[in-house]
Amino acid sequence: MNRATGLLVIEVINSNPNGNPDQDSDPRQRPDERGMISPVSFKRKLRDLVEDKDGAVWPVLSSSFTPALNPDNFQVLESRGRKREEITKMSGEQFKAAYWDGRLFGSTFLEKAVKKGENISFIHTGVAQFGMGVSISPVRIERQTNTNKAGVEADKDRGLAPLAYRVVEHGVYTMPYFINAAVANKSGCTDLDVELMKKLIPHAYAQTASAARPQLILRHAWHIEHNGPLGSCPDFALLDSLTPKRKGSGGAAVEQPSTSWNDYDVPASLPESLASRVKSCVDLVMP
Repeated sequence: MNRATGLLVIEVINSNPNGNPDQDSDPRQRPDERGMISPVSFKRKLRDLVEDKDGAVWPVLSSSFTPALNPDNFQVLESRGRKREEITKMSGEQFKAAYWDGRLFGSTFLEKAVKKGENISFIHTGVAQFGMGVSISPVRIERQTNTNKAGVEADKDRGLAPLAYRVVEHGVYTMPYFINAAVANKSGCTDLDVELMKKLIPHAYAQTASAARPQLILRHAWHIEHNGPLGSCPDFALLDSLTPKRKGSGGAAVEQPSTSWNDYDVPASLPESLASRVKSCVDLVMP
């Protein structure tokens, strides 16, 4: 397994990409008014697509591999209703073989194997680490009251949800991720696990849309594979070269919310000086 550097470029239009429960589910925002998307929220989308074995995505993607992926080896540890007592009876190897997200993202399962003579912790760092998604420019949040002609409560013939509609009017976010081959032997992660993640990423928002986030558009999902497990080019150089830039003279435009995708200059590829230092650079959205 080689090291890899990734960058998601996400356009948000009249949607809440990641609500903050500490602020009444307002879209997450930094003090400088730039929007945020937490790594946990994006990984949750990938987990949900794998967990829903009867959904539209898993049957198609799992059968695209030869041989087709065995669902028993691609269970999701971070799922509701998991049976803790069954997990704690597993050996370390059984645990790794069963849970795709444990192998890929790591595990903080606070138990140890109870088999006599065994002392295997289920706590380990994952191969794939996602960073915080941050908007390139500040974002403007629109708040409105939702109304319902038919009330939810039995004694009400209409309904109001004050300020329930909370969306980012427009924003372009970038979220980096990294594949660290150095810990693959500890988590049990293989190239197959990473390949599944790559196939899932383009469907993460389109196949999990909701009323609160109808327009989260994954414009680009750059996946850059290095020439070896230790990396062959600095991550920052790769990320900087593929990050969209606000149009306009000086820095004033950057500090104003954008209104459309056309407000940005968007790189279409790596410059040759960097492309020559890596094994490949693929846009997972438009390979």
